[in-house]
Amino acid sequence: MLKDADSAYRTISVQPQPTGFGAEITGLDLSQPMPPQTLADVKAAWARHGVVAFPDQPLSLDALEAFTLQMGAFGDDPYVKPMAGRPNVLELRREPDETASNFGAGWHSDWSFQDAPPAATILRSQVTPPVGGDTLFCDGARAYEALSPTMQAMLAPLQAVHSAVRPYGPQGSYARETAARTLQIISSKAAEASRTHPLVRTHPVTGRKALFISPVYTIGVEGLAEPEANAILGFLFKHMVQDAFVYRHRWRAGMVLMWDNRCTAHLAEGGYDGHLRLMHRTTVAGDAPV
Repeated sequence: MLKDADSAYRTISVQPQPTGFGAEITGLDLSQPMPPQTLADVKAAWARHGVVAFPDQPLSLDALEAFTLQMGAFGDDPYVKPMAGRPNVLELRREPDETASNFGAGWHSDWSFQDAPPAATILRSQVTPPVGGDTLFCDGARAYEALSPTMQAMLAPLQAVHSAVRPYGPQGSYARETAARTLQIISSKAAEASRTHPLVRTHPVTGRKALFISPVYTIGVEGLAEPEANAILGFLFKHMVQDAFVYRHRWRAGMVLMWDNRCTAHLAEGGYDGHLRLMHRTTVAGDAPV
């Protein structure tokens, strides 16, 4: 059961954003194993606020992996080459002289095209540029709750079609790139596969319903003609990224961020050309959406 108030957390301090979407957690050392009550408090805060930041946590890669495993088993990260000797860690490095687009530049929920997309993504900042590089998150739950009851009822039975074909297919955006990129992207015919998930997903912990779609990975709606699906998805894509539902995260060096892919979508902003940006990322396995 989730906490009724932030003051109810026994082992950590939680400072939520005014909307309740996004929070900062202090009062713990992520380089050490969390006692059961602390782990329970962290998981409750993460489920409640969707995006949680842990400042001043300059974790080693070993510690980052250990923290991830406290949250759950590692998820599967396709189409991006992991670090050598660390199959579950992605190094998101963009050099000062790179001109390719920044990775994650479109709104998406990580790997939503998988049968069981990751529950959490964890990102640790090592080098943060002095300008740009914010990550934007939209709250799929509040966006859904703001829809009219008539629209909610219409969306309830719909199954959205997810695929990695647009970014990672043989003719996808990354395959067509001409600029050099430090991050090694793996374009593949396997990205042409698709699968369906409920367009409105029920969170397994909170029980809240949320929009589970994104412009990058959602390519249609099962049973609808393309113009019909485009009309519905186009409206929802614009609706869910309104300022009222968006949290802008500003990075600091040595910060760990964890977000809930089951109820959020995110976008990585650029704006730091000429500066190094270095992050390390892991994912936590999830369940099939319902």
